[in-house]
Amino acid sequence: MQRILTRGEIETLDRTRIVRVIPAAPDTFSIRAQRLRQLAPDNPIQDYLLLIAQLADAQQRVSEQSWSLPLVDEVQAAQAQSHGMSLFSAASEPRDTVWQHMLTALIEQLQQQELPEPVRHILQELADTAPEALEQQASALLNQQAEHINAAQAPFIMAALQLYWSLRVKTIDPAQVPAVTPFGLCPCCGSQPVSSSVQVGGPKEQIRYATCSLCATQWHIVRVVCTHCEDTKTIAYHSLDEGNPAIKAESCDHCQHYRKIFYLDKDPHADAFADDLASLPLDILMGEARFYRANNSPYLWQPADAS
Repeated sequence: MQRILTRGEIETLDRTRIVRVIPAAPDTFSIRAQRLRQLAPDNPIQDYLLLIAQLADAQQRVSEQSWSLPLVDEVQAAQAQSHGMSLFSAASEPRDTVWQHMLTALIEQLQQQELPEPVRHILQELADTAPEALEQQASALLNQQAEHINAAQAPFIMAALQLYWSLRVKTIDPAQVPAVTPFGLCPCCGSQPVSSSVQVGGPKEQIRYATCSLCATQWHIVRVVCTHCEDTKTIAYHSLDEGNPAIKAESCDHCQHYRKIFYLDKDPHADAFADDLASLPLDILMGEARFYRANNSPYLWQPADAS
């Protein structure tokens, strides 16, 4: 019989026995697209899940193209190590304009697909948007400045930013990742997690990992702790009566926020992004209970005036 380790037991384990950081798989976007299609039938947002599956497929194809990306330098890595920071700070670090070329490639990939006319209109608007305006939108998304975000365009801009940062992170030597980084932020790009997963198998058995909403890196985070404010005293778990038993919302009364947590022993195919998006009814339940998402889904943004 499996036994769940307590937070104290995990913290006292030999750190060399815990894999701290798990890079995104080369086919991560393809896996995401496949999972979205599996989850789409009979889902309340079936059509949207299928659209995002097309977007994830486009991300995979664009990721396999040849791109010239800026590399982390030794000075930057040393500073991050000495100050206990993430290796990059995606929200504040200047972006190479190659991310906009990735957005263009994404739009071109999608325009070759069968899409609803409103989506085609959004894509054309994006294609005609000035570079300066795209940079402003990108900064607003990465800093979650809701009042400056175009909710209709946001999933596509975010998809390009995910590509840019996931490919940049792939160039990192694992030894460059700082040993200590701020709690609740990706040790590679400094972004917030989209969700967390309790793993199965080998040295990761029953160990929780958060998944970066931007570069899809996973990093170890102890269980029964708020991934937003680090509180341990007021954690509770919520699920839908007829929902997937592998999905729960982990809430915190201290900060009134929540994130979803997936249990891979109950569903080994659960995906941090796809299952988060497909479990929108759980978000509605948490909203009715007056809890707030710690951060948006990268693929679904509400207008600033949404109630």
